[in-house]
Amino acid sequence: MKIKNISIFFLIIVAISCSSPTNSPEFIESASGRYLYNSDEIIDVYFNENELYLKWRGADNIKPLKVGDETFFVKEMNEKIQFLTNPQDKSMYLVLVPKAAKDTLQYNFRKLKSDEKIPSEYLKDQNFEKALEGYLNIKKIDSLDPSIDENNFNKLGYKELRNKNYNQALTIFKINIELYPNSSNVYDSYADALKQRGDTLQAIEYYKKSLAIDSGNKRAKRFIEKYETKE
Repeated sequence: MKIKNISIFFLIIVAISCSSPTNSPEFIESASGRYLYNSDEIIDVYFNENELYLKWRGADNIKPLKVGDETFFVKEMNEKIQFLTNPQDKSMYLVLVPKAAKDTLQYNFRKLKSDEKIPSEYLKDQNFEKALEGYLNIKKIDSLDPSIDENNFNKLGYKELRNKNYNQALTIFKINIELYPNSSNVYDSYADALKQRGDTLQAIEYYKKSLAIDSGNKRAKRFIEKYETKE
């Protein structure tokens, strides 16, 4: 294992010595930007003093190791990357360098246009319509995509609710309702947010929707009985 690691390190050093030490202005201009890593996640590529950096998954200053002309090794991914134009759509892509000669080059991570946003960015901007449109499109392509997981949306909504960001919590729960209209839990969560915001009548309405799907929701029953008895 040690011999293998030494060999890999030696190859990287050789590649570095054969490559240009600086990045050309043309390369910097073409490579800079935001790349679609998956349906609702991006890799932000930028340059600082001619050096390439990445922003990815909460890390703002990932510095890939240059191992060749316009080729870099990203230890956080354990991958070598390149920036190539896809001959089919003429768009710039961040691509993973195939690890074996038999592997096919995949144009997976497309550079986004300057005005493009992913659904979570629209959600953060409180643009409900665009966020919902984006998530529904993801569902059409792959209903099992992790970015539209019902439980993850629920957790995110309750996080906002704990911080008393009622409108944002309601927006998230509403998107969950649109994505999973046959789930009792999404209506129950929306009702919880309405209740905490002080909108009792609407909360009752959505607790009833939850009960219509799952008659065993005892908490919803108790809430409805408590407030309808008062009336």
